[in-house]
Amino acid sequence: MQENTILTVDVGGTKILIGEVSPSGDVLTKIKCPSDISTQENAMKQIYQVIDEYLENHQIGNIIAIGIDMVGRVNNLDGIWYEIDPENAQVINVSKLIKERYRLPCFIINDLAAATVAEKELGIGTETKNFIYLSIGTGIAGRIVFNGQIILGKDYDAGEFCHMVVDSGSDVQCICGRYSCVEPLASGLGMSNRAHELKNKYQSILDIQTGKRVNGKELFDAYDSNDPLALAVVSQSLKATANMVMNLTKAVNPRAIRFGGGVLTGGWYIKHLQRYLDPTTMRFVKYGVKNSDLDANLIALQGCALHAAQRL
Repeated sequence: MQENTILTVDVGGTKILIGEVSPSGDVLTKIKCPSDISTQENAMKQIYQVIDEYLENHQIGNIIAIGIDMVGRVNNLDGIWYEIDPENAQVINVSKLIKERYRLPCFIINDLAAATVAEKELGIGTETKNFIYLSIGTGIAGRIVFNGQIILGKDYDAGEFCHMVVDSGSDVQCICGRYSCVEPLASGLGMSNRAHELKNKYQSILDIQTGKRVNGKELFDAYDSNDPLALAVVSQSLKATANMVMNLTKAVNPRAIRFGGGVLTGGWYIKHLQRYLDPTTMRFVKYGVKNSDLDANLIALQGCALHAAQRL
């Protein structure tokens, strides 16, 4: 007898991950391909393609529902995807379209909210009902869990911590129009951009080429070698992230903060972040500021499936 599964699609900024996941969050299969989120319409075409291909060639279980997580503003209750960002908005009732096409119930959720569901059900949420999940990758975002509930906001726009101002003296402008937001200072893309902007001001062993992104590991390795450019860029990132964490700590009073995302892989960043966190400010964060114990590559897939199973 085939096991009941949730067919889960994780639509990220650079990749789509599709697979079957048990209702309890065990990933049974997974297939990855590049994503196209240039528009919601293009993303939907790709979602159809990967689901069609998966059902034809890879299905292993008795699929009882489809779960989809995606970037942007998502009404998970009504299944509506409002926008990728304010400049890229097209209201799409994803759950309705998927249900009609595949004759299966479909439940959607924002990708960061999905990761937070997994952290709540399988990670630090088993220890405390009050925590913050943060992701630092190409961008920065997260979610607050308060008394066991994920705060989504009336317009499903809560958790955009990337636009928190963390350095009032900075002249770095964010895409939102304000200066000194944490994302352009601390994210993976932000650090790369800063390296390009400052390359003529500091000596460096880094090979900074126009149009080529500088990845986090390159910057961290150079930082460890006391490279002047890397020291400037990474120190600014760490300070900005620490200010975000401390601001959130004082505003929300969480018992734990857990990180995910590509920049955090390997533990270098979180280790170096600790010394920028004021012990008095952080004294009530009982379970500390740490990387999630869950697999950063699978956490959204797991959470998306858990969300779908809970909604069935």
